[in-house]
Amino acid sequence: MGFLSNLFGGSKNNVTGEQAVEMVKDGAQLLDVREKHEWKTGHAAHATHVPLGQVATNAPKRLSKNRPVVVYCKSGMRSRSGAKTLRDLGFDAVSLKGGFSSWVNAGGRSA
Repeated sequence: MGFLSNLFGGSKNNVTGEQAVEMVKDGAQLLDVREKHEWKTGHAAHATHVPLGQVATNAPKRLSKNRPVVVYCKSGMRSRSGAKTLRDLGFDAVSLKGGFSSWVNAGGRSA
C-alpha cells in the first residue's frame, strides 16, 4: 500500500482539491491528462502535461516514482483512469475529484 493510500485511508484513490493543494505543497507531482487544447486554456502551475492516451508510454519518462502524483483532468473521470494506469506502473498516484476547477477553487495556482 502506497503512501497516499495510507494517508487517505485504505484503497481510497481520490482526493479533494484541498487535499491536492496540500499534497503539492508537500512535494507531490501534478499530472494533467487533458488534451492539448484543454491544457492551453489554463492548467495548474508546475503541472506536467501528458494526454490520457499517452500516460502509459510518456508519463514514466517525465515523472519520478519517488514522489506521489496527483492526476487531474476537467471533471475527474479521465484522471481516475490515468491514476490507475500510473499505479499499475508502480507510481503512488491519486485522482483529483472535480478536476481542474476543484484545484482552482481550493486555491491551487494556475497558469
